Amino acid sequence: MRTMVHIQNLKCRGCENTIIKRLSEIKNISEVKVAQDDETVSFDYHTKHDFEKAKHVLSAIGYPIVGADNNLKTKEQSKVNVL
Repeated sequence: MRTMVHIQNLKCRGCENTIIKRLSEIKNISEVKVAQDDETVSFDYHTKHDFEKAKHVLSAIGYPIVGADNNLKTKEQSKVNVL
């Protein structure tokens, strides 16, 4: 299955590279694409568990899905990942 999600804190090419690298490391996640202009990430996944794992990783590295909690700690995490 393919999905596209809108994320928070996407600011630069470094953010894109971090997201692609980290999501591509997840088993059953592939074809990761990031569109900075509309702040979206799209990827292929096999099961709902794979999708939930990808959402968790996005949040953990500082790019939560729109509507999820985006506190100061999360915002700072996104900056740390691209340094």
